[in-house]
Amino acid sequence: MAVDYDQLGRQIKKRRRALGQTQDTLAEALGVSVGYVSQIERGVTKVSLDTLASIAACLGCDPSELLAGAAPGAPGYLDGALSAACAEMSPSQKKLLLSIAEDILETQ
Repeated sequence: MAVDYDQLGRQIKKRRRALGQTQDTLAEALGVSVGYVSQIERGVTKVSLDTLASIAACLGCDPSELLAGAAPGAPGYLDGALSAACAEMSPSQKKLLLSIAEDILETQ
């Protein structure tokens, strides 16, 4: 299974923020530097399975929850990122995005 490390990092960041944790608190719980947590969340560093399991434990979830949106081809891939982007858009931008999506679907 291929992993989109950028998306995995976004999933980790989203979960951490939802719990009200900072990068500092997560880094301390993991026994790593804040810089390392930042690199993981930005997708700069590929995370080992052991590290992912530790992160998931610190965030009170299963590693599969973090991976769910980070595997190209898997159900829900990029759904969270698309939803977050749409939430930031103006109505006219949303209308344009919908038009583009409909055009893409028509060409398939």
